[in-house]
Order: sequence, then structure tokens, then C-alpha cells
Amino acid sequence: MSEAHMTIINYSAGSDGLNVEWQSGETSEFSYFWLRDNARDPVSFDSQSHQRELFTAMVPADIRPEHLQLSADGDSFHIKWPDLDTIAEYASGFLSMYRQPATVTVVPAPTLWDANSLTDDAIRIEFAEATRDDGNAVLLKILAAYGFALITNCPCEQESVVKIANNIGYIRETIFGGLWEFEANASMADSAYTPKELRPHTDSTYSLDAPGLQLLLCLSYDAIGGESVMVDGFAVADQLRQYDAALYDAISRIDVTGIYKGDGTILEASRPILRHDNDGQLVQVTFNNYDRKTVRLAEPDMRHLYSGIRYLDRLYNDPAYQWRHQLKPGQMLIFDNWRILHGRGAFQGKRKMAGAYLNREDYLGALRMQKI
Repeated sequence: MSEAHMTIINYSAGSDGLNVEWQSGETSEFSYFWLRDNARDPVSFDSQSHQRELFTAMVPADIRPEHLQLSADGDSFHIKWPDLDTIAEYASGFLSMYRQPATVTVVPAPTLWDANSLTDDAIRIEFAEATRDDGNAVLLKILAAYGFALITNCPCEQESVVKIANNIGYIRETIFGGLWEFEANASMADSAYTPKELRPHTDSTYSLDAPGLQLLLCLSYDAIGGESVMVDGFAVADQLRQYDAALYDAISRIDVTGIYKGDGTILEASRPILRHDNDGQLVQVTFNNYDRKTVRLAEPDMRHLYSGIRYLDRLYNDPAYQWRHQLKPGQMLIFDNWRILHGRGAFQGKRKMAGAYLNREDYLGALRMQKI
């Protein structure tokens, strides 16, 4: 039953809070302090900016309603608070969103995949479709489910990257700039600028806030080799959890430091390879063996870390877990840098790419806007 149509069929006012019985049969208890803190009257809340105006610290801890009443249709509560001159109205649709204590789901449950279970049709979308008014939702649903999408028939120009990026958020500035274009370049202090094989990895392990999405557009290709590789880091993590739960826990606890040293800067950041939220859900995979800083940990942790790296990186490089595709001019990859590891085969010849990063919060914000 949707929140918009969830009605209240009964209630009782307790000494510390309001007990509510819902049409679904569920029951909820809302403390009076929570209700006062979340009042949506004009004095307490600015509906235009969606910001709380209430000075919460000045609300008495034992605040109680002077009067409360449920509307006849069960669609709203009307509460008179001692510190408000007007009646505060609480829509049942609003209250029902918080009827059970829970953290907000950040992204939909992912569809874990490997080489056998993933089909090109599932992750492919035309540029013309992705840039339609309603196409952004289709693209975002693919990203949320599989972690990446292949956008075909893009104009072979940087503006294609800009157009896709701006439909989601805004292009992030990094040490590589905002919108970038690259070919093999031995003068750059990064392995991505070489024609050598790039084993699967996530980008910016040296950033405290690694980019959420990455876009890569093939502008031109006159070469042999250079297949793009995608790996579902969440699927591989699930394999580790099933194989050795204790090792999984260790890899989720031990910090690994990524480092970027070159081009006049030194960047470092530390976090576990597998990072979880407060509910124990995996939210981020961080792995780049190229950028891993040399550190000495206590010997038990060092052994666990090396065991985890050996297990995970072998699967990242196992074709059974890889989606491989030779990008052609006009094809773009967009992928979740917190979930998908990307790589590239060695190549000979010329290969020109354009790309950009987007912030994680912009990607999540786009999902919320599209109600995904």
C-alpha cells in the first residue's frame, strides 16, 4: 500500500508519545518530541527550501500536546503545541513514511551479475533515448540495477559526455580537470595514459570521497586490442562472503591507503576494500592495486589483507566475472565507481577517449528525483 493512501484507523495518546494503528494493521509509536521536531507548520518548517526552522534545542524534552485530534477520514492529525499559536497538521501520508524506525534505502537492491548472467540487451541504451526527457529514468534504472550502462550511437564529441552528465548532476573537477580527453601519454603520472593492460580497479582510491560515476566515450579507434572490462564488485564480494565469512569481515574492517603521487601533488585516503553502512549493507568497493600505498600493519591484519587481495583480485581478473567489449567510436560507458571495477586490455595503435566524473551524491539525488 502506498504512503499516499495509508490511513489511520485508531490512535491513543500515551504519556510520552502517540500510538497509531494503520489501515494495514501495523502499529507505530511517535514520541511527542519527534512530532514537535518534525512539524510542518510555517513557523517550524520552510516548505520552499525544505529546511527546518525550529530551534530544536529550545524545545522542552517533556513537551506534550495541549490538544490533538484525528480527522474524520483518518488522513491527518491536528495538534496544538504549547509553543505554537497555530495548529500543526500531520498528514497520514507523511507519518506513514516513518511508521517503522529504519534508515532510508540509498539505492535499490542491485542485480548481481557475472559473465554468464549478464546480457548486452540489459545494459544497452541509445544516446537518443538516454537524452530524451523521459530517457534519464531508463538510464538510471539500468545503472541502479547493473552498475553500468553502454550508451550507443553517441556523437563523437565531448559534448556527448556533457549532455549525459548534466542530465544526472554536474561534472566534477579533479586533478585531471573536469571534462577530459586522453590518449596514450608517457608524460602523465597515471597508468590509464599508457597502452598497457589495466587490470580491473576502481578510480580515486586516494580521494576521501571517490567519484560516484565515471563516463568514458570512445572518440576514435585505430588500434588493435584495448577491450573494455567491467566487473561487478558486489557480486565478487558476495562470493568472498560465502567462501570465508571471517575473511570477508576482516576485509571490511582493515583500512587500505590509496596514494596518488605526481603532477605536483600527493593525495592519500584510507578505507576498507569493502565498506558497509550502519545496517551492514555493502555500499562501496574500493580496490586499485596500482595505487595501493606501501604500509606495515600488525601482522594478523597484514595476513588477512593479503589473503583478501589474493582472493578478490583473482576473481576480478577471472573472465567468468567479466563483461568485455571493444568500444567503438560513438560508444560510451557510464558506471558506478563505488560498485563496478573497470579495466582495459593492452592495445597497439591510437585510441582517443573523452570522459568525466560525477559526484556520488548527485547520482543518488538523480535516483531520488526519478523515484528509483
